[in-house]
Amino acid sequence: MIIRSSAYPRAALVGNPSDGYFGKTIAFVFDNYQAQVQLYETPELKFLPSTRDYTEFKNLEDLDNKVDTYGYYGGIRLLKAAARQFYHYCKKHGASPEKSNFTIRYESDIPNRLGLAGSSAIITAAMRAMFKYYDLQISNAELANLVLATERDELSIPAGLQDRVAQAFNHPVFMDFNRDLMEERGYGDYRCIDIPSGINLFVGYRTDLAEGSEILHSRLRSDYNAKVPAVLDAMEEWAELTEKMTSALQQRDHSAIARIIDRNFDLRCEVCASSISEKNMRMVTLARECGASAKFTGSGGAIIGTFEDDAMFERLQTTLKQYDVEIIRPRIVTNGVNSVCPEQ
Repeated sequence: MIIRSSAYPRAALVGNPSDGYFGKTIAFVFDNYQAQVQLYETPELKFLPSTRDYTEFKNLEDLDNKVDTYGYYGGIRLLKAAARQFYHYCKKHGASPEKSNFTIRYESDIPNRLGLAGSSAIITAAMRAMFKYYDLQISNAELANLVLATERDELSIPAGLQDRVAQAFNHPVFMDFNRDLMEERGYGDYRCIDIPSGINLFVGYRTDLAEGSEILHSRLRSDYNAKVPAVLDAMEEWAELTEKMTSALQQRDHSAIARIIDRNFDLRCEVCASSISEKNMRMVTLARECGASAKFTGSGGAIIGTFEDDAMFERLQTTLKQYDVEIIRPRIVTNGVNSVCPEQ
């Protein structure tokens, strides 16, 4: 039997990057792209490579292009790290998988290293496959923590919980990473919310840029630990913006939603300006010049915002395509439920 599982890219609507700093955020996943994992029983434990793991190239130009797109590290390391964390989870909880080994492979068309949580999507899909294969259960909140541990502890990738929570729940989620809750039980207060269909959202991402989130998170963590006043104030304001966004969504207040999105990015510029590249800044600027609101979906490389009508959406597509930016309407995943979270 072949087990197939998937996970989707994440877009942070508001609050990022405060999720790693006891803040509040709203994020969702969308199924325009996906990471897929296949797992089946075999005598040995085997990890099969995908496109981004290739070590053979047509020529130096092809090598250069592949490194630009995928970086120097492929997806095999993600599968290995996920399997190791899964094993540690089983040992900690006294689970004894009885089945034999497996072969696991992945494919992903999620634009890579662009702030869409493509790596955590691969890990989430792999975790789902392994839990299903061994007939084990895990809550959504625990799954998010396990995926974060895979990236942070196994691979030394600086990250927060937001991406993994949205991918675990498969639904737009309001996340409150309250310090007391996080320190007491290891996860925050997660509540599924509705994003009304009448709100016109777009996601844009560069097709000529791939970069990790390490630079932003490293600098921000350093300033946060040093208790830089501007950074601490920004964390509080991002939390306030998330609360305001919740009300704006409920009231379908389109203008307020746009203002909150814009303020989220402007605040980021106030405290993280040195970590924003010229090309990333240009994406936001061009979108706003078209009349849309815009902010990063994550740490850079992709943006999210609102637009007024089809004419503005076409203007966004035409304008940003000239600068190698693809604009799409995200198909938000809701897991078939309305305003009710799957179990936590």
